[in-house]
Amino acid sequence: MSKDLLRYDKMVEQALRGVVREALTRTAKNGLPGSHHFYVTFRTGHPGVSIPDYLVAKYPEEMTIVLEHQFWDLETDGDLFKVTLSFQNRPERLVIPFGAITAFADPSVKFGLQFQETEGAAEAKETPKLKLADKSAEAKVPAKLVEVAKEEESTPEVPPSDKVVTLDQFRKK
Repeated sequence: MSKDLLRYDKMVEQALRGVVREALTRTAKNGLPGSHHFYVTFRTGHPGVSIPDYLVAKYPEEMTIVLEHQFWDLETDGDLFKVTLSFQNRPERLVIPFGAITAFADPSVKFGLQFQETEGAAEAKETPKLKLADKSAEAKVPAKLVEVAKEEESTPEVPPSDKVVTLDQFRKK
């Protein structure tokens, strides 16, 4: 097999991160339509992430935030987004680069994207492998993500998933 010199995996990743960017940009501009709401999981140690130290201590690797009822001042700015959330009844400003996101879900329409590091990214820390679940899939949002989000309204923690969803299983035969 020949080597992919065009890096299609990076192109697809960039395009799908654009979906997250567009969803957050529209929400920043118009608010959340209907029953839409988002779970955004990100690496807390990723370069450019800015969150309070006590949250980094509580979530040293990954953290999931919920954008539903109580979030303020959502802004997208190039390669990152900013949002104010309440933690322990204190407003905190979070800055999260899109490259730090490992999962994005909108359970209201059963849509989710999951980004994971590839083998070579362990050293580079910047080459995620993409996992995708679309709205035609049955198990789109990991059940644990939804359960944890309900238990810890503002700061749910999501364990990593070993399940890979391939698009082939959803194609008509």
